Amino acid sequence: MLEQIIQFDQNLFFGINQGLSNSFFDWLMPALRNRFFWTPLYLFIVIFLVRNYRKKGWYILLFAFLCFGLTDYISSSVIKPSVGRLRPCNDPEIKKDVRNLIACGTGYSFPSSHAANHFGLAVFLILVFYYKWKLILPVGLFWAISVSFAQIYVGVHFPLDILGGAILGSMIAYIMYTILLVNKSFKEWGPGN
Repeated sequence: MLEQIIQFDQNLFFGINQGLSNSFFDWLMPALRNRFFWTPLYLFIVIFLVRNYRKKGWYILLFAFLCFGLTDYISSSVIKPSVGRLRPCNDPEIKKDVRNLIACGTGYSFPSSHAANHFGLAVFLILVFYYKWKLILPVGLFWAISVSFAQIYVGVHFPLDILGGAILGSMIAYIMYTILLVNKSFKEWGPGN
């Protein structure tokens, strides 16, 4: 059963990495997974939160940073070394067939820290602001999915790495949101506030 899952994962990986290859994606996907590409969005979020929510904005930022830090630490320092799955671009059985659009890196593959971090931030912000702006749900998910999809396309993660990272990030986001609501400043946070 495990072999069938791994084979399906590899087939799906090659369907994306090779099957969807085109010059536009070859330009776009490395940019989407680059942290500097998203700097304007991060700055907008910080300025928006501080300017519009003042003290609560700082709390939201603190919990967003904690969420990011936890997802990154747990995915890269706890789970990856325990699982020890090689990246597609480092796997000796398939690496000759992988289209590498960026440097492969030496770390392990499961779960994707990019997916964990971005799903963690996206889901956290969705949970915090969904009652105020319904549009944050599709926008936040599109952002996290785009970054995660790019990880497969450029050849550094398998689809199951992305799924594992997305689940991990979403779980940590939910926990951080729940802890945030315990804060007395957020007791009334919810629909219409």
